[in-house]
Formats: sequence, C-alpha cells, structure tokens
Amino acid sequence: MAVESGIDYLRIILSIFMLGYATYSDFKNREINDFLWLVFAGIAVALIFFTPNMTVFLTNTGIALIIAPVVILIWRLGFFGGADAFGLIVLGVLVPEFSISNGLITPFTTLTNSVILSTIPVFFNISRNLAALAKHQNIFEGFENEAKRNKVIAIFLGYRTKNPKFSFSLERSNGSSKKFDFSLKNADNAEFCSSKDMWVTPGIPYMIYIASGFIIQLIYGDIIFNFFRILR
Repeated sequence: MAVESGIDYLRIILSIFMLGYATYSDFKNREINDFLWLVFAGIAVALIFFTPNMTVFLTNTGIALIIAPVVILIWRLGFFGGADAFGLIVLGVLVPEFSISNGLITPFTTLTNSVILSTIPVFFNISRNLAALAKHQNIFEGFENEAKRNKVIAIFLGYRTKNPKFSFSLERSNGSSKKFDFSLKNADNAEFCSSKDMWVTPGIPYMIYIASGFIIQLIYGDIIFNFFRILR
C-alpha cells in the first residue's frame, strides 16, 4: 500500500517519534516505560478509523502482526528485552505495510535490519583488541590456561576494560585462573558488570538497532534484499 494520505505520513512521523523517545529512554535509563507502548498502540488503533481504505489496512495489519509471536519468542529466549518486542508489535499496527520509493515498510524489515546492525559492535571489538595487541598489551592476562579458540571468540564478542559501565561480564573464575563465559545474558534480567579490569561484552540497548533499522528502512529499504539485488 503506497503512502498517499496525510494519515499515512502521520503514522510514519509518529513511529519515528515513538522509537526516538524509546531509544533515548533506553540509552539514558536502560529502561522503557510500558506506558509508551500503550499510548502509541491506542493512537494506532484510533487512526484506523481515519484510514481511507480501512479494509486493505486491516488486512495488512493482520499480516504484519504475524511478527508478534516471533518477537515474543525472541524475547522469552532472552535475545532482547520485552520493550523491544512491544515496540515491534506496536509498529505492526502503526505502520503495517507502506511503500516509499520502492521500499516496503514492515515490522519484519525493521527486525531484519536491526539484526544486521547489531553485528556492528563485533567490528569495534575486533579493532579494539587488535589495537591493544599491537601495543603489546597483555589482554589475556590470567587466561594462560584458556583454549586459543576461546581467546579468538572473545576477541569477536568483547574486550578487556577497566571501566565496564553498562557491559556484561565475559569471564568467570576457575581456581587461580580465569575462563571465558560465553553463555547468553538475558536482556531483561542480566546484571551489568561492576568489577574492574574484566573482559566484557557491550550492553548496547537493542532499541537503538530497532530505531536505526526503521530509519534505514525508510530511506534505503531492506538491507538484506538490496544486498542480494546488488549481487545479481
């Protein structure tokens, strides 16, 4: 469904504002009030009655809300928080399926774009660790008995820091030595690391990726789809 009416543009503007505020709140407080989703869900439902082609819109909304069980499962598995799941579900009602400049706006595209963007910290981790090794810093001090394979994995997943603010520990004590701990940290209840000089993985709020994925969707489209289109 192409963006045609003022209501359609209003939906997009409201989505940007919702995700922008959620990102700000998540970054500042590491918490998003559920009231935000209730307000915008209510607005999304109210706007349905002002939609020119209500039948088509409701059909698209029903299709878009297939994302609900998907993101709820991802949330329950601990890959991201409940606020992230609720945000994507509200997007399914607010902007279920619109097209702008050959790009289709759906919550599924926002999700896949966010997954791609969430890999960016890996490249920062690698760069940071390689720079430390180039300076002959002993980033694996205390891990002399750790397997080389795990050290390589650690280089991808995190870094050693003296100020682990808003990060999750990647290590555990093993007698007099240390071992890496690559277990999944639940996004909702895992505690941030408070010890200094530790291997950590950055606890970047996933809402940042969701908001960025939505903006990229607006101006560029589906990252994966366009990548394969370029290859062809």
